Amino acid sequence: MSLLLVRHGQASYGAADYDNLSERGQLQSRRLGEWLVRGGHRFKAVVVGGMRRHRQTADGIVAAFAAQGLELPEPVADEGFAEFDHQAVFGAWLSRYADHPVAIASRSGNPRDVGAMLQAALLAWARDELPGLPESWAAFGTRVQSAGQRLEALAGDGEALVLSSGGVISRLAQMALDVPDHRAVELNLALRNSALSEFHPHGGRLRLGSWNALPHLHGERELWTYY
Repeated sequence: MSLLLVRHGQASYGAADYDNLSERGQLQSRRLGEWLVRGGHRFKAVVVGGMRRHRQTADGIVAAFAAQGLELPEPVADEGFAEFDHQAVFGAWLSRYADHPVAIASRSGNPRDVGAMLQAALLAWARDELPGLPESWAAFGTRVQSAGQRLEALAGDGEALVLSSGGVISRLAQMALDVPDHRAVELNLALRNSALSEFHPHGGRLRLGSWNALPHLHGERELWTYY
């Protein structure tokens, strides 16, 4: 069996409502659906992480299948695949380290500067340096691990498609690869919007088959986004 995990299409970075696909994110999702149809993918189960951007990404894929007269299973919401509260994590770090050079630089909005802030905040969260958050790093990992364990039963001997977020997929990859927390942060920040990562259950755990692939956006570098 094969489990295809997809990071949602580009959300509305910098807008008042982040949890909403941008026009580019909608196009990424449609391109992905068209590629899945052409590749002969037929899923026994479709799972969404419960966030709006996850469902909207699924909608684009469903539309691509429908355009070819094909149906997908009704998406099932599983809150285990919901993203961590990024506003709480990044807000807590910025509040605690407001005078840090990385925090000051991130106010420019420059993607490189913002990326450095995201990395610093995630590493601080992983080291339990941000008290009072709604979910600790360890609790998030336990939730994601439990969600991953539920996938095998859904797919049986076929394929399952999961629409989720970078934090969730990177923690599953961390567990599959047995790498330390700072590597999970690096995996998270490297994951591109609408990218495919393939996992296979083996020996009671998930193994990583492929990571961060964008075959549906080949030749369209203007559609490659990270946030």
